[in-house]
Amino acid sequence: MTIISALADTVLAQIGNPTPETPPAADKLMKLVRYFTWFVLLSGVLGITYAGGRFAWEKWTGGGLASPKMVAGAMIGGVIATSAGTIMNAAIG
Repeated sequence: MTIISALADTVLAQIGNPTPETPPAADKLMKLVRYFTWFVLLSGVLGITYAGGRFAWEKWTGGGLASPKMVAGAMIGGVIATSAGTIMNAAIG
């Protein structure tokens, strides 16, 4: 058994420790992810701004109040987008 162990150690000693390197298109993929992140942030801000303006308009004109649902939807979407970004950052490293 010691001969097999010594042989395994000898063989494993010949294999070098590979150095990590980035995948071929990693920089382009990360650029795409950054653009997508900015798009999600911008769409969330625009959604909340639009819903807030509509809420003010409905309140001013005395119409039916449908925009609080839009504000709540935009806020829930923002929480989901933020959570997804946090999870992806943890997964990527």
